[in-house]
Amino acid sequence: MLQVERPRPAPAAVEPAVRALASGEPILIFDAADREGETDLVILSELATPELVRLLRKDAGGWICTAISDEFRRRVGLPFYSDLLTGSTERYPVLKGLAREELRYDRRSPFGLHVHHRQTYTGIPDNDRARAIRAIGQLAREVGRVPDEELERRFVAEFSAPGHLPIIYATAGLLSERKGHTELSVSLARMGGLSESTTVCEMLGDSGGAREPVAARHYAEAHGWVFLEGAKIVEAWKAWSSA
Repeated sequence: MLQVERPRPAPAAVEPAVRALASGEPILIFDAADREGETDLVILSELATPELVRLLRKDAGGWICTAISDEFRRRVGLPFYSDLLTGSTERYPVLKGLAREELRYDRRSPFGLHVHHRQTYTGIPDNDRARAIRAIGQLAREVGRVPDEELERRFVAEFSAPGHLPIIYATAGLLSERKGHTELSVSLARMGGLSESTTVCEMLGDSGGAREPVAARHYAEAHGWVFLEGAKIVEAWKAWSSA
């Protein structure tokens, strides 16, 4: 298990999830019935392995993407994908219409760059994606510990774009601003004193839509893994961040 220094302990309600992430074990997070209504399988990026990536790919089946904190995004200078679109409308007029976000469940998507680890080939195999995910998690641990210029240099040295690993950005205020899986999982990492990067994947069902929460909970119980509802994480975050 990772040894971390915590500014204060995580609330008891989320401590099992924090311990699981720190030990390299996946957890399941259901956001809310009135939001996406989806359960994500979540791992700590720093501890990604090919076996965990395969688990996300086969047992979850949704979009495998890696979340980072807003502090990481700002210190490296990473743009939102939507900003890249709106900044290119003069050259590509079709983007004027496409760049308008019309989300049914949120104000703004967290979509960022898609990157490729320079020491992989196609970036698609489980080994390649695990290496890229781990590298982001390791850099996340260095945020605030090394100068921003050094963090940016290391990011550019390890990654190129475009690539096959999507990065998503948590909002600056985390759960005070947005309550998506990006913020829910990064908030857990912060409360646990872990490196603030998680990798998430939506759990899909056989009906063609999201896996039902009851089915996702049964899956978690069958594997002995933590299942958390977003509301419990939000409640814990309010208590932890105001302490």
